[in-house]
Amino acid sequence: MIQINDKIISLDIFEKHFVCDLKSCKGACCVEGESGAPLLKEEVKILKKNFKVIKTYMNKDGVDVVEEKGVGILDQDNDLTTPLIKNKECAFSIKENGIVKCSIEKAYIDKKIEFKKPISCHLFPIRTHEYSDFEAINYEKIKICNPACECGKKLKIPLYVFLKEALIRKYGSDWYNKLLLVAKELTK
Repeated sequence: MIQINDKIISLDIFEKHFVCDLKSCKGACCVEGESGAPLLKEEVKILKKNFKVIKTYMNKDGVDVVEEKGVGILDQDNDLTTPLIKNKECAFSIKENGIVKCSIEKAYIDKKIEFKKPISCHLFPIRTHEYSDFEAINYEKIKICNPACECGKKLKIPLYVFLKEALIRKYGSDWYNKLLLVAKELTK
């Protein structure tokens, strides 16, 4: 474990290689799992504010679920998450050419909204957990991401490099620069 400010970072973040391989996994991270994507309270507000636009990118089942349950729900562990369609895929997921993608991100790419997607999705497969004195930053190893690990190894791209944009979005560029200094020390 490495500490930067009040963040405790698993060594996996430095040691694992990772590059999403959508051709292999087909966006399974938006479908697999027991609950939706973790949400922050402020993200629920943003999603509510932008839902009218986002829903134009969604499929009918997703729209129906969000209109019935809301953009964020409490899951079985009492965590705030995106709702699911039939307890399977995220309500915001859409399929394009056999690959599951995010309707929120599509609206962002089209410059219809200013919110890219929930930070938990942007950081995946990094998972964070806030405790009273620190925040833990860990790598979540799941089978569906094996192709991404293989791709990252082949390209020699560490997880923290692949997720640079998301890490800067969450923690800022000063923090990320400290992370780079730690990574440099660890490779010596």
